[in-house]
Amino acid sequence: MKITVISGSHRKVSQSEKVARFAEARLQEKGLETDLFSLSGNPLPLWDEGIWAGEERWKTLLDPLSARLKASDAFVIVAPEWHGQIPSGLRNFMLLWSGGELAHKPALIIAVSSSIGGTYPVAELRMNSYKNNRICYMPEHLIVRNVESVFNDGPAETDADLLYRERLDWNLELLRAYAGAFVRIREDAPVFNKQFPFGM
Repeated sequence: MKITVISGSHRKVSQSEKVARFAEARLQEKGLETDLFSLSGNPLPLWDEGIWAGEERWKTLLDPLSARLKASDAFVIVAPEWHGQIPSGLRNFMLLWSGGELAHKPALIIAVSSSIGGTYPVAELRMNSYKNNRICYMPEHLIVRNVESVFNDGPAETDADLLYRERLDWNLELLRAYAGAFVRIREDAPVFNKQFPFGM
């Protein structure tokens, strides 16, 4: 089983990537294969119609990443809250995949806030980021508030840090269970239908 962790921050040094790397390490401790893709430096250009036209520049850029995503059984999406929204690069990332890379695979949302926010990224991702890529968000999610004070190296520093770590571990165990169940869904159900390539 392989789980890909997406760090949705453009910043070159970000708390979101810190959380993403912490989650990846926990998954590895559970014996799971992982892959981490970071949007640090915003490495993906904005979507345009050339993707649908199969333009070579897009194929060259996206085919390697598409193969990585297709090989994944589940995802962890780490989304910082910027001005009450997910970053534009993460929104763009969700627009790029309609070829089944994310489809009918479970995902855990981890929202990140430097203060007491963090609810808006969860709502935004659940509201419309799944439509054409068909990613399946778990009912559970994690909102990491005051992120600078948690998920740092070493043992938990506060009761809040310990609670976040315990809840993360529980969420990752749930994600593993969902990932196993969704393999059967993708194998048994008519999930890919050329007549209905896009969501409603």
